[in-house]
Amino acid sequence: MSAFSPAGLLALSGALLSIGLFGILTRRNFILLLISIEIAINAAVLNFVYFAAFAGATGGLTGQAIAVVVIGLAATEVAVGLAIVLALNRLRGSINVAEAATLKF
Repeated sequence: MSAFSPAGLLALSGALLSIGLFGILTRRNFILLLISIEIAINAAVLNFVYFAAFAGATGGLTGQAIAVVVIGLAATEVAVGLAIVLALNRLRGSINVAEAATLKF
């Protein structure tokens, strides 16, 4: 398995999820909002990998495969989010989330 205890890994995942949710709910800067979303997604990936390792021979590589797909989707989300940030900055001169509530041009 690993050198970490199951409770420690689950506590780390819970802490990452809490930090990500706090950032999602409190940030006004679009880039910091994207970072907070990434932190929350990494908490879920950590759980997938841990529980696949915990399942052992019966779980196979399912958790790792799901984690790779989720990481790929997260990278796509960041690329689309940064494209929106660049367009928003070009049009409005700011990347404040409150000003991007309506995406009319």
